[in-house]
Amino acid sequence: MSNGELSLDDYLLYLREKGFKFQEDVIGFIYFGKQYTQAQDSLIKAAIEITLKTQKTFDGSFYMSLLEFFQQNHVENKKQAYRFVREKGLLPA
Repeated sequence: MSNGELSLDDYLLYLREKGFKFQEDVIGFIYFGKQYTQAQDSLIKAAIEITLKTQKTFDGSFYMSLLEFFQQNHVENKKQAYRFVREKGLLPA
């Protein structure tokens, strides 16, 4: 099973296995962002990945800004999410 097919719960467990040990408040914030934006798991996972890649740690305000940006721009999947952040210069092309 690829990362894209993992549920959000399983994805967070996968990240834990890779060394990203999120505190309970961070996990709560991740789920708050999901509920607040009503985003699909794939978009939540993309926002987590992009946050970790750009900030080198989980930054809740950056994560939430990404989710809101995705929502405002009708981003619906991981591919679109990465395209948008590259266009905005947050990740290299």
